[in-house]
Amino acid sequence: MKSLTSGLLGICGLFAAPVAADELPSDALIAALQSGGHVIYLRHTSTESDYADQVTADPANCATQRVLSELGWAQARDIGKAVQALHIPVSEVISSEYCRAWQTADLAFGGYRKESALNFEPSEAYTDAQVSAMRDRVAPLITAPLPKAAGNRVIVGHDDPFEAVTGIYPEPQGVAYVLKPNGSGGFAVLGHIDPDAWPNS
Repeated sequence: MKSLTSGLLGICGLFAAPVAADELPSDALIAALQSGGHVIYLRHTSTESDYADQVTADPANCATQRVLSELGWAQARDIGKAVQALHIPVSEVISSEYCRAWQTADLAFGGYRKESALNFEPSEAYTDAQVSAMRDRVAPLITAPLPKAAGNRVIVGHDDPFEAVTGIYPEPQGVAYVLKPNGSGGFAVLGHIDPDAWPNS
């Protein structure tokens, strides 16, 4: 999958600035998550191959989609174990309808709900309207109010919808971005944790 093009930065600039070199280190991100009130956007973990399947895939039929590899299964389980060991409170887990996303959510967190808003637009070369559509569907899931006492919201999704909202292409597969809703319909991107960079405790 390759990064979205051109005018996207102008669109997503309404919601957040791209992550800069001064993004928070992983220990600070963990501390923020332990306090609650944040969003973890987790790109699904590794698949057996990496290609654009959103044109032909049926979200209800795993046989038409890219599927998690054994590495992806292990990554998802390890992320879930790390979140639990680090005492990071999770209030809800939302996944796209694609099998590689909800399977990541299930392996890592056990429970989840599917949300079609996190799905791709059915194209390999998105129009501005399609980028806007993904942004408009995903942004409310990130910006919805989330009191600290409620824990953290986990979103398990894909690369292109995340880039449509933030201007950031999330790689590698399994990377987690930590976002902070500001209570006014926007959010800040605090930083990211690669799938193999979660502390054990």
